[in-house]
Amino acid sequence: MSTFVHLIADYGPADPAFSEVVHRLTAADPTMTVQSTEVKPFSTVATGFWIAQLGVHNPTFDDLLIYSNTAPRTTESTPERADTGGALCYLELDNGVPVVAVDAGYNLSFIADHAATFREIELPADTGQFRSRDVFPRRVAEIANGNHSSLGAERSLDDVPAPPESVVCHVDGYGNVKTSIRHSAFTPESDTVTVELNGESCEAVVRDAVSNVPEGSLAIVPGSAGGDDPYQELFLRGGSAASTFGTPGPGDALSIRAEQA
Repeated sequence: MSTFVHLIADYGPADPAFSEVVHRLTAADPTMTVQSTEVKPFSTVATGFWIAQLGVHNPTFDDLLIYSNTAPRTTESTPERADTGGALCYLELDNGVPVVAVDAGYNLSFIADHAATFREIELPADTGQFRSRDVFPRRVAEIANGNHSSLGAERSLDDVPAPPESVVCHVDGYGNVKTSIRHSAFTPESDTVTVELNGESCEAVVRDAVSNVPEGSLAIVPGSAGGDDPYQELFLRGGSAASTFGTPGPGDALSIRAEQA
């Protein structure tokens, strides 16, 4: 039985929608504890990044269930009709953590390699306009309590897109820019590089830890996310890397090239 639900959604800053969904989850199971994480509106990149960080790269515990409801209703982000949105799906990760999430965009991309089970969740024929509030929480509560009767057809992980290779995934409260570039894939030919992001081009030093970055220097370093093979992060000692690049957002592409000798 899973009674700790970590909700990841894009409802917006201080949006009462978070309160309504927490209310519905608690009404369905008064013993449930819900923790919320907000991502940028419509950002399936940020959503997928945080599903993986919380479900794969942080310690697991018996009562944990990850529930994500970022569901942009556009034909670009989901094969469903634009007014319907993607399917609500159930995944069980190889560490045993259950995930309930909408299959849209990159929501599932960062965990696809860790999924042992991938099934669609059956919903009522008419979910109404506010399915995230009126329908989804009941299904989440059922699954959290071990009732898997709503699990339907198996889906193919081959249909889940790979994570984007070189984009912003998250900007934290200090202005550090977390990217989708794995440390193992980052092999610069110089210890000084040029980073192009959000219309800005800046020189950055390459370092193996933030402790080795001089005051006032912009650097690219292995970051705090991604587990044993962390994601590279733009870090400005004593300032905000995000401000340096005009405050980029999740999904923004970046390029890194070595400085010529």
